[in-house]
Amino acid sequence: MHRLHRDPLAPAGLRRYQYGRDTWSMQSPTSAERGEIWAKLDAMQGSRCAYCEAEISEGDRHIEHFRQRSRYPQGTFDWSNLFGSCGRDGICGRHKDQCGPYPHTDLIKPDVDDPDEFLMFDPQGGVHPKAGLPAGKQHRAQETIRILNLSGGGLPHMRKAAACGYVQLVEQWAAYASEFPEEEWRPIVEQELAQELANTVHLPFATAIRHTLTRVGP
Repeated sequence: MHRLHRDPLAPAGLRRYQYGRDTWSMQSPTSAERGEIWAKLDAMQGSRCAYCEAEISEGDRHIEHFRQRSRYPQGTFDWSNLFGSCGRDGICGRHKDQCGPYPHTDLIKPDVDDPDEFLMFDPQGGVHPKAGLPAGKQHRAQETIRILNLSGGGLPHMRKAAACGYVQLVEQWAAYASEFPEEEWRPIVEQELAQELANTVHLPFATAIRHTLTRVGP
């Protein structure tokens, strides 16, 4: 999960629907209108799940209501309430809608909150509340992990696989630090780190990769 930046202008097709008059169904929004919604979601998320950051494609994704329609029907056609989620059972949007009632304010909303202020991903694929959080943020971090089941559904293995090659790179940087004076190794490492962060920012599980590179790095 990482910070997302939403285009404030809702998709044109979505704007013709209204809570209390229209219902969300297989036919509404239409296929073309859902395509417009997905184009906006992909621009915001980069064809990755808004929650777990796994790559999503047309066959394994769904338009996700951050606040469930069953509990917040007035947000059914609210653009700010929509994300793209993977379709995997037991995690992310599917799990959220089956885990029972919770205050919606407990869940990190990635286009409003910065998940980096709450969550830390480790090189083994785990996710934890960030160390030293105040009680309120600690609770929200724990609840976000629980509500979206970010520690389940094979996600730790997927994140570990995505990050493993970068662990080797960090180990190489550590070897530089042990063998050469700081004025020699640090500029090289900083340049390589900046390049790797730029190269990986659009990849699935980019946050786990970034945390591996920066948290374990020199």
